[in-house]
Amino acid sequence: MSTSLLLTLKLDQPTFERANQLRQQHFPPERNVVPAHIMLFHQLPGDQETAIAHTLSTLCAQTQPFPVALPSLQFFGNGVAIGVSAPELMQLHSTLATTWDEWLIPQDRQGYCPHITIQNKVKPETARQFYEDLNAQWQSLRGRGEGLLLWYYRRGPWELAREFCFAE
Repeated sequence: MSTSLLLTLKLDQPTFERANQLRQQHFPPERNVVPAHIMLFHQLPGDQETAIAHTLSTLCAQTQPFPVALPSLQFFGNGVAIGVSAPELMQLHSTLATTWDEWLIPQDRQGYCPHITIQNKVKPETARQFYEDLNAQWQSLRGRGEGLLLWYYRRGPWELAREFCFAE
């Protein structure tokens, strides 16, 4: 079986660094093997990398960087995420999901709800306490999407395959 691919949104550096700092501080260290990210697709076929890259090159050349709002936190039982609001991201995801429909796994066919997980796989009471503490001081962040990142998934840390920048 060939290597799977993942697709994430590339954030501007200050927004990425803030989210990644929270992830580094609150994600269980033994499970934190990838940087903070906004996932678009969890599993794309590695044997279609050339076709995927062509689609992404074409689409990104026609896409301007766009605003990304991180307005609020989300509590999900054993972890906490930052919610993401970006109409352009939703449209981008929809376009790619239609294009790649035959390749999508069930997880990538579900309703798309972008977020950045900053804590996961902890005890519910730990997650609840962290959520309440951070939520009491949370201030909405604003950043921008600057491109797409295609990653190789090899059952451990991801390896960057290619970066596709949006048109300026």
